Amino acid sequence: MSTSLLFTSIVNHVINTGNITRCSGRARNRGGQLRGWPNFVRAMATGVKDAGDCNCLERTEKCFVTIENMNPCIKRMEYAVRGPLVIRASEIEKELQEGVKKPFTEVIKANIGDCHAMGQKPITFIRQVLALVSYPVLLDDPRFPTDAKARAKDILAGCRGGSVGSYTDSPGIEIIRRHVAQYIERRDGIPSNWENIILSAGASDAIKSVLKLLVNEVDGKKTGVMVPIPQYPLYSATLAEFNMHQIGYYLDESRAWGMDIAELQRALDEAKKHCIPRAIVVINPGNPTGQVLSRTNIEEIIKFAHKEELFIFADEVYQDNVYDPNSKFHSFKKVLVEMGKPYHKMELASFMSCSKGYMGECGLRGGYTEVVNLEPDVRAMLFKSISAMLCPTVLGQSVMDLVVNPPMPGEPSYDQYVKEKKAVLHSLAERAKMVAETFNSIEGVSCNKVQGAMYAFPKLDLPKKAIEKAESLGQCADVFYAFQLLENTGICIVPGSGFGQQAGTFHFRTTILPQPDKLKIMLNKFKEFHLKFLAEYK
Repeated sequence: MSTSLLFTSIVNHVINTGNITRCSGRARNRGGQLRGWPNFVRAMATGVKDAGDCNCLERTEKCFVTIENMNPCIKRMEYAVRGPLVIRASEIEKELQEGVKKPFTEVIKANIGDCHAMGQKPITFIRQVLALVSYPVLLDDPRFPTDAKARAKDILAGCRGGSVGSYTDSPGIEIIRRHVAQYIERRDGIPSNWENIILSAGASDAIKSVLKLLVNEVDGKKTGVMVPIPQYPLYSATLAEFNMHQIGYYLDESRAWGMDIAELQRALDEAKKHCIPRAIVVINPGNPTGQVLSRTNIEEIIKFAHKEELFIFADEVYQDNVYDPNSKFHSFKKVLVEMGKPYHKMELASFMSCSKGYMGECGLRGGYTEVVNLEPDVRAMLFKSISAMLCPTVLGQSVMDLVVNPPMPGEPSYDQYVKEKKAVLHSLAERAKMVAETFNSIEGVSCNKVQGAMYAFPKLDLPKKAIEKAESLGQCADVFYAFQLLENTGICIVPGSGFGQQAGTFHFRTTILPQPDKLKIMLNKFKEFHLKFLAEYK
């Protein structure tokens, strides 16, 4: 069967069964990650179910939805952290389980910020309360502390029928929204209106919900949204899905991935030829670059956004993850309000998640956004829009409640909670230091200090022969490097081209999440591979 027929039959399989495996259509078209395409096809063909179960491979009748007439925005979407490299990594894991001999015994997935998957232990208090709200019979169990029971009772009181299995209000349970507002007030020393809080299934859903408000083509020009380069691929993927224009502004690697206002202005002025700029995204602390913005830099960004009439998206999901003693997290809302007129009335949406920080509860999908200074009619439209999704997962809402309403001094769980929280953050700080120092000790690799977040974004100085080899295979050089690293060491990273980078430079993103012993093994394997790679292609 030809490749085109095979692909068509597999699309039919997806349509008939809903068995979807992600990949990047644009990367295939431009050859950036071409090597991953056959793996993607195999993964879709075999997937969770055998393709033969639905007889898609034998299907000959015409489908109403085809790759030619489906939504072109979906085909343009890219999401590098779950692309062909990850598909191949999963294949290798299965091959190892089947006894296939490799030069390694395990796959280390350093491609995604999945804390618990990399060995981080859950916070006891969070899991105790989740157990109580999920199975309220345990409220009579003396093994659970009284403060955990009190939190569980408050959450259940906000649930219809006293069950986390019921729908909640679309913006979330009121008592939890109130707790979020109180948390923001404690953090910033500035009032927060609980009615401006929207709970969500992770920060990603909240970001997409607010971005939808800005989709409005005028005189043939799309809405433009400024995003940092390198950027978290959620933004490029969502902008493609919503048919919006991405305005990339480059962070300055030579200044610890700092943000330069002149670069913002250059990117905006150039973009005005193609779109109508309406918003700016700032990720602080940074993903994938790990920088923490200074207050001065934040003030400059706010002034720029005010001058250009831009809605600010403040992605602050890593606000607990600051490791550099000379850096400090400043929320955009706090700075904006304290700057006074005219900035304190600017439109802003800030985002938080339970997936990062010290919690790492990625799979439970909890998050929130605080929207401030929205026009009342626009705010009403936002709430109408989210109502179509019914409500975020109630267990995710519960975790978010415990993040913003943790044990307080004098409560029975306080000491253990603080001990566990500090241990996680201290270990992450040690690993952030270890990663940067190790990379900087390797020939042909340089890495800025990981000031915060959960990632490093090292720069690769690749030999000319390696770049030529990649080009002969139709791949970006960092993609070629990443596949070679995976096949030879079992380490799965994400090429810098998936996040965006200055032309002629090559990077990759790795998490700092493997536990210390495994991280040391990973870094030693990386160093050994890299030196061999340089020797082979010099």
